[in-house]
Amino acid sequence: MNESDQFFVRANRLLERWEALLEGRGVAPDWGHDAFRWRHDQHGMRLVGVPNPHRVTLDDLLCMDTQKAEVMRNTEQFVRSRPANNVLLWGARGTGKSTLIKAVFNAFVNRGLRLIEVEKEHLVDLVEIVETLAGRSERFLIYCDDLSFEADDPGYKSLKAVLEGSIAAPAENVMIYASSNRRHLLPESKADNQDVHVIDGEIHPGEAIEEKVSLSERFGLWLSFYPFNQAQYLEIVEHWLQRFDSGSCSDQGTRLAALRWARQRGSRSGRVARQFAIDQAGRCD
Repeated sequence: MNESDQFFVRANRLLERWEALLEGRGVAPDWGHDAFRWRHDQHGMRLVGVPNPHRVTLDDLLCMDTQKAEVMRNTEQFVRSRPANNVLLWGARGTGKSTLIKAVFNAFVNRGLRLIEVEKEHLVDLVEIVETLAGRSERFLIYCDDLSFEADDPGYKSLKAVLEGSIAAPAENVMIYASSNRRHLLPESKADNQDVHVIDGEIHPGEAIEEKVSLSERFGLWLSFYPFNQAQYLEIVEHWLQRFDSGSCSDQGTRLAALRWARQRGSRSGRVARQFAIDQAGRCD
């Protein structure tokens, strides 16, 4: 097969894949589900129902009362068709950012709230997703976990457009809730902070910083999550030990084991606390 024939074979394969994607857009979602994922597969791009979504309760989230109250208030406004903001939860890993989103969804699911998980590489499809949801009576949270971008990521501009940068008005029944370890969602370098200008005694950020801030500031509600101190970590450990009926931190051996577990992982996060309790529960006879 010569190079010309190889080119046409590859072109035909690309056309077949593109036709499959277009066909997938026409497949109606099963709206009987509470939670969905946006998928790319052999059937095209589509919303796929999640038959067994993670049922997290707000009572299982400790040491974040302010963050819980703010996200609950904002989501209550959204569910009641009142003005509400897109939400960015940013901060240290393992501190409950994504879990809080899932817990808030579960708190309002009986009032018509639905959750759609979209992976970062599929954010370029946000316009299509929002169009799919147009006219529905349900309220939808588009959930983006562990969100961060490089400067040339195609999903970066798509997210900016859907948040507030498009000629089209924002969808009335859609909100975006995202979690990230980065406050501005993009990597920041020392050189960015050196590119500043002083005009009439005021400091003005350079173009690089302005561009990086332009996405995160489109989220109307920012909530910060910081690493837990030792007392908070042990409080969370105690909660999960009680939940799994696997001991208590009042026992000196268990307390020391929990602290040793955190040191080995270099983190006193809520995730590490729960993993320790799971390990303890597995050891119990």
